[in-house]
Amino acid sequence: MTEQYLIPNQTLTIEEDIKHSRFITVLFHCSSEIALKCALTNLRAQYPGANHYCYAYVAADPSNSIAIGSSDDGEPAGSAGRPMLATLQGSDIGEIGAVVIRYFGGTKLGVGGLVRAYSSGIKSGLTQLTTETKYIRYRSSLICSYSQLNNIEYLINQFDGVIINKSFLAEIEIEFEIAKVFHQEFNRELATQTQGQLKAKFNV
Repeated sequence: MTEQYLIPNQTLTIEEDIKHSRFITVLFHCSSEIALKCALTNLRAQYPGANHYCYAYVAADPSNSIAIGSSDDGEPAGSAGRPMLATLQGSDIGEIGAVVIRYFGGTKLGVGGLVRAYSSGIKSGLTQLTTETKYIRYRSSLICSYSQLNNIEYLINQFDGVIINKSFLAEIEIEFEIAKVFHQEFNRELATQTQGQLKAKFNV
């Protein structure tokens, strides 16, 4: 299983003129189909009157073959969305979306020309796109006293963890998610801070 992968940490726009048509390629972080559709709506408003708004996305890790999608948006079948998606899948970057906006300039490119045109901006953008590493988080838990809560919350944050739930009883049970790569170091730091009193349970 993939424990970590790269994701975009910026939105990047590439503009190209190809045989009098204007192609505007936008690459962005995309963690779901809903995020893709929101981006598409915004880009339609930002670039009104275009002839085509083709898209592709991989909304999970780069090897995921389920959380993906593409659209030719009126271009000949297979000439835009699928080659765009293939280019994204070959990038080893996850949670990435691409929208290519085309203003038709009067010259038909043919299917082969369209495949190259719709892939061109993505290929160029991928060489410029800045990324960050995303770690897969796993559900974890620990029990602490009320006096320890603030320090524990700070420690979880320091290891890029996310608190899911807190149950306030005689003591506090904290459910959180943290990447596997940090498990041992987290427990070492936790033991240091609490004089060996506490240890997190990791569900891997």
